[in-house]
Amino acid sequence: MKHFLPLFCLAFSLHAGAADTSPAPSVDGGATSQKVEQFTLDNGLQVLVLPDRRAPTAVHMLWLRTGAMDEVDGRSGLAHMLEHMLFKGSKALPPGEFSRRVAALGGQENAFTSRDYTGYYQQVPAHRLPEVMQLEAERFAHNQWPDEEFVKELEVVKEERRMRTEDNPRAMLMEQLYATMFSAHPYRRPIVGWMSDLQAMRPDDARSFYRDWYAPNNAAVVVAGDVDAQQVKTWAQQYYGPMAARALPERKPRTEPQQLGIKRISVKQPAEQAYVALAWKVPALRRVTDMTADDKDALALLVLSAVLDGYDGARLERHLVQTRLADSAGSGADVLGRGPGAFLLIGTPAKGQTPAALEAGLRAEIERIARDGVDAAELQRVKTQWQAGQVYARDSIMGQAQNAGSNWVLGLPVQADDLLLEQVQSVTAADVQSVARRFFGEDGLTVATLIPQPRAGAHGAAAGVPSPVSHEVK
Repeated sequence: MKHFLPLFCLAFSLHAGAADTSPAPSVDGGATSQKVEQFTLDNGLQVLVLPDRRAPTAVHMLWLRTGAMDEVDGRSGLAHMLEHMLFKGSKALPPGEFSRRVAALGGQENAFTSRDYTGYYQQVPAHRLPEVMQLEAERFAHNQWPDEEFVKELEVVKEERRMRTEDNPRAMLMEQLYATMFSAHPYRRPIVGWMSDLQAMRPDDARSFYRDWYAPNNAAVVVAGDVDAQQVKTWAQQYYGPMAARALPERKPRTEPQQLGIKRISVKQPAEQAYVALAWKVPALRRVTDMTADDKDALALLVLSAVLDGYDGARLERHLVQTRLADSAGSGADVLGRGPGAFLLIGTPAKGQTPAALEAGLRAEIERIARDGVDAAELQRVKTQWQAGQVYARDSIMGQAQNAGSNWVLGLPVQADDLLLEQVQSVTAADVQSVARRFFGEDGLTVATLIPQPRAGAHGAAAGVPSPVSHEVK
C-alpha cells in the first residue's frame, strides 16, 4: 500500500509507490484483535507468540533493545556492524554456516538495525521452527569469529555506507539534517556510522558491544504463524533458557536541549534536482493508555501527517504537486521511538521552482491548518484509511511479528496497535489544529537544502534508490 502501512511504519513514512485501491473497512466495524501469548523466561527473555493457522509457515524473530542510540561518540556504527557479525559464527557455527543451514531448511533470513533496536528474522516451514530457534539461540548466546572475518566484513559495511549514503544525495542530506537537528541526543549519529569511526573500528569494539547489550534480559523472541503457543514456550525454554541474565550498562539520560532559533544547512552533492527537508522537534509517544498531554499531542501529530500526506490526493499532493510547485512532497511524524520525536516535511521543487519557494509552500500547508483547521470528512477519511491499514497488516505473519516486536522494544503493550487505533478515533479536528498551531514555529525548525552539483563521470546509486545489501539499516 502506498500510504497506510502498519501503525509503526506509518509513524515515519515518506511515501512512494503505487496507490492502494482496495476498499477500506468501516471504522464502525472495528479491527479484530490478534491473540498474543506472552511468556517471560527465568533469565528475563520475553517470548511473544502470535498463532496464525492460515498457512504452514512460521516467522521467528529475535529483537534486541539496543541500536545506534546506545553507541558512544567515536564508535558510531557498532550496532550495525555487530548485526553483520552475528552471521559470522559461534562456537558451533563457522562463518556463513548459519545462513547455509537456514536455506537448507527451506527458509529465508535477514536482519536489521535502527536507532532503537536490532532484529534478526527467519521465515521457515512451520515444522522447521525448533531447528531455526536452536540456530538463533546458538549464535545469540555464543557469537564469536576470528579477527580476519571482522576485517573483511568491515570493508563490506564501508562499501554499504558509500553506496547507500555517500552516493545517494538525499541520504546525505538526511544524514546532515539529523546531525544538525540534534546536538546532545545520539539520534544525531548515522546508524551506519561515520566513515572515520568505521575506519577506526576494531574487532574488540564489536565484542564489547555484544557483551554489553546481547543479554536475554534485553531481548524478546517473537514467533508468528502456524504454531502452538505452549510448544513454542517449551522450545524457547530449551534453547534460550540456559542463557544467563546479565547486568546491562546504565542508560544515562541524554536530553536534547531546547533549540533557540532556526537552523539552516546547505548540502552540495552531484544530483539532478534540488531537495528540501524541514524538521521540527515534537513530543514522542510513550504510552497508549492513561496518555499524558505529550502522548496525546504525538497522536494528533500522527493524524496531522496523515491529513497532509496520508492518502492519494491529500493536501500536499493537491496544493503542491498538482499546482506544479513540487514534483513530490511528503510528511512524516517520527514520534515512535526510544528517543525524541520529530516532524518532517520534504519535497522536490518542480522545474522552474526554487527550494525557497517549496519551503514556503510546505510551511504554508501547516499554517493553513493552524488557521482554518481540517474538515470532518477529511479527518474521517484519515481514520478509515488508518483502520484499513491495520486490518491489511494482519494478512502478513511477518507484519504481525514486526509489529509485536517493535511494540516490545518501545516498552508498549504488545497489542499497542489496537489500543492506538482506538485512541485515533478520539482525535478531533480541534486537536489537529492545536498541534499545528503549537509545534511549528521557527525556533524549533531545522531546514536542509540539497544544492545540485554537476556529476563527474560515472556515479554510484541513483538518488533515492538504495543499493541492495545483505542486511538492512532502518
